[in-house]
Amino acid sequence: MKRWLPAPLLSGGLFALWLLLNQSLGLGQALLGAGVAVVMPLLMAPLRPAAGPLRQPRVLVRLILHVGADVMTSALDVAQGVLRAGRQAPRGRFVVVPLDLRKPHALAALAMITTVVPGTVWCELAPDRSALLLHVFDLSEEATFIAHFKARYEQPLLEIFG
Repeated sequence: MKRWLPAPLLSGGLFALWLLLNQSLGLGQALLGAGVAVVMPLLMAPLRPAAGPLRQPRVLVRLILHVGADVMTSALDVAQGVLRAGRQAPRGRFVVVPLDLRKPHALAALAMITTVVPGTVWCELAPDRSALLLHVFDLSEEATFIAHFKARYEQPLLEIFG
């Protein structure tokens, strides 16, 4: 089964997306969608990275909850910063965060977290993966931000990905 469908969830998603985009449940569209759902994952299999090790599922759940809470509070903070920008401009700055993470899966997760949280933008990763350049929308204290970022996101990822 794994030989024909290396990524069953991806295949199912592609099939459903094909039918939704074509707005048809006809036999022809279903056959075309099934063809795309089987062939595309097979063609892309060499490009997919190997699955990463996942340790500490409780830490993962806690990280997801922290990120969800941070998304909501950061969205409100950014909205307030935009609304008061006429009176008090946001203090946007670039921040270099030293990293202990080196594993590609952990860095990818950190990139997604940084992208999802409003007010932060992942700008650059050092070639040796030792530091990350972020832009922060409104930053009052750089050292506090770095400590918060490392404790809230990097440390749990270190535990999860070992």
